Amino acid sequence: MGTDVDFAEYVREQARGASEVALKKMFGEYAVYVDGLVVALACDNQLFLKPTPATAARLATATMAPPYPGAKPHALIDEWLDDPEALAALLRDTAKALPPPKPKAAKKAAAKPAAPKQPKR
Repeated sequence: MGTDVDFAEYVREQARGASEVALKKMFGEYAVYVDGLVVALACDNQLFLKPTPATAARLATATMAPPYPGAKPHALIDEWLDDPEALAALLRDTAKALPPPKPKAAKKAAAKPAAPKQPKR
C-alpha cells in the first residue's frame, strides 16, 4: 500500500520539537530521522518507533509489530501523534539511545583507463 506523503508530512509537523527532523522515502515508505539517526518508520500510514531501553517504560503498553514483513518488531505509536510535545520527547530520547551512525566509506576515485599497450618491435 505505501505511506501517503500527507501522512509523512503530518508526522514531521507533529515531531517538529524533536530537534532536526527529516524524512527519507524508501520503497514507498518513509524513514524518520532525528539528528541524522533513523528513529522511526512510517509504513502503511502508521508510525513505528525503534525500541530502545530508554523508551521501554513509556511504551510498555504499546503494540509491538514489524513495520514491514521480515522486520524486527517496533512500537506502534500512532496515538502519540496527537501530542506533539510527548512525541518530540519520545523521538529525542530514542535518538539519544541509539549509537551514532557509522561513517560512510570514502568513495574510490575512478581508475584511469590504462593506456593501450604498444606492440613490441
